[in-house]
Amino acid sequence: MIYHNFTLKNGLRIVVVPINEVESVTTMILVGAGSRYEDKTNSGISHFLEHMAFKGTKNRPTALEISTLIDGAGAESNAFTGKEITGYFIKSAASQVNLSLDILSDMLTNLLLDPKEIAKERGVILEEINLYEDTPPRKIGDVYEQLLYGDTPMGWDVAGNKDIINKIIREDFAKYMKKFYSATNMAVIVAGKVKVEDILKKADKYFSGLPTFVTPPPPGIVEVQKAPAVSIKFKKTEQAHFALGVRTIGLVNEKDHYPLSVLAAILGGGMSSRLFHEVREKRGLAYYVRTSSDNYVDCGTLATYVGADPARIDEAIKVVVEEYKKIQKKGEITQKELDKSREYVKGHFVLELEDTRSVAIFYGSSLLLEKKLENPDVIIKKTDAVTLDDIQRVIKKYLTGPLNLAIIGDFENSERFEKLLK
Repeated sequence: MIYHNFTLKNGLRIVVVPINEVESVTTMILVGAGSRYEDKTNSGISHFLEHMAFKGTKNRPTALEISTLIDGAGAESNAFTGKEITGYFIKSAASQVNLSLDILSDMLTNLLLDPKEIAKERGVILEEINLYEDTPPRKIGDVYEQLLYGDTPMGWDVAGNKDIINKIIREDFAKYMKKFYSATNMAVIVAGKVKVEDILKKADKYFSGLPTFVTPPPPGIVEVQKAPAVSIKFKKTEQAHFALGVRTIGLVNEKDHYPLSVLAAILGGGMSSRLFHEVREKRGLAYYVRTSSDNYVDCGTLATYVGADPARIDEAIKVVVEEYKKIQKKGEITQKELDKSREYVKGHFVLELEDTRSVAIFYGSSLLLEKKLENPDVIIKKTDAVTLDDIQRVIKKYLTGPLNLAIIGDFENSERFEKLLK
């Protein structure tokens, strides 16, 4: 897999990844802005705007007209919003890539933002927020990040604040786009069965009219933590959910990024991982157990997520804490375990790239967030290069730091859980 990188005169980056073994193409536009770029007056607007992109343009005035074109081409469309990035994409047969480019460019340059459609979509957004509130395995990540980053854009839910969603009007969307939707703050990625020169010509045709201006950076992060922290979101549920982890580093720290990914696999990556075995297989305390290393540009976390029996949640937390402490002993991790975990990380990375959508996200997010492009084989080599000394270094540097525990469940007293973290 080899990428081809171009820049149009207006500063828009174009990345083309030919994959001749497939018959499909994912055409994606990524914008270097998300909920992290919001403030208390427009919390949730990044996500709301993502929804409005499919609700009508000057050339295609209704959502039905846009969806009819996409469905009629046998394609599928969607979008997503994160804290640092927003994406819009269409996945289609290779023969329909021109239509995909046309529709996506139309969305970015000719949005109607009809007040009637805004009012209708507002209800959809509010129901989406309700859905997340009623889905604890998904919501626990939000509660955990709120614990880490507090009352800042990084600690707020991407979907937004209901009170603010109810107040957002057309002018707010227009103002937001004029602030962040610059050609220099976007990338177009086309991955699949395509010809490079053909895509470059079409991209110039459809996107050369995007405006260019300077976009502001996001608010910085101040992380000062000297003691363990606990946050409980009270909710009566049949299963308790918790996230337990430590602060780590951002994407810019490549030296530690790869060892942390392997460490996460050692702890809770797959059914043979330490925590899956100890929490679920050995004690039957939970249904799901997983550990991940997640990174934003300048901050990150390594955390374990567990759905546990509420009556035995204390025991489940104790087991995770004990494993965190146990793994800090030098020589505890063997070369065999390291080899297995490296293969786990590499294998899942390769499996993800079987989908052209994932390929587009991989290249696009690397370009916008890390300011670089690398082919998958480079990532695999860097993962292969992780040694036992690297693992011990990141354990000593991060896993010994103050623990953070977020819980969703029928609990009100945090003191009982604070004692478990000492």
